[in-house]
Amino acid sequence: MSQLITILNGPNLNLLGLREPELYGTDTLDDVAAQCQSVAKDLGLSTELKQTNHEGEMVDWIQACREHSAGIIINPAAWSHTSVAVLDALNTFDGPVIEVHISNIYAREAFRHHSFVSTRANGIVAGCGVQGYCLAVQRIHTLLS
Repeated sequence: MSQLITILNGPNLNLLGLREPELYGTDTLDDVAAQCQSVAKDLGLSTELKQTNHEGEMVDWIQACREHSAGIIINPAAWSHTSVAVLDALNTFDGPVIEVHISNIYAREAFRHHSFVSTRANGIVAGCGVQGYCLAVQRIHTLLS
């Protein structure tokens, strides 16, 4: 049985492909899921992708990962900059965590330059578009090897 990588997405990412395509591109989360699944399969891993606009649900999912996931890829979106609750939940997870941002958060508004999640992440991929998710899958594979 392959190791499971859980890919968690925060608020407004359900609109990926529709919302600000000049910034985030035209790929949808379904496209991201398929791309990650393909990369993961080649590496002997499996993936599941989830998205929520509700912070408490995200915390619940992170806590559940303790029981079934080898690693977490998380795009916390706006919660990167605001949520100690998401950080605290990630701190209870023993496996690798990779933080992903589709846009380069350091080339945007100053408030986006700080991420609470980054203090727990084993790596950060930012500004690589949705390709960043596949890069994160590859990095988790390396960390698990």
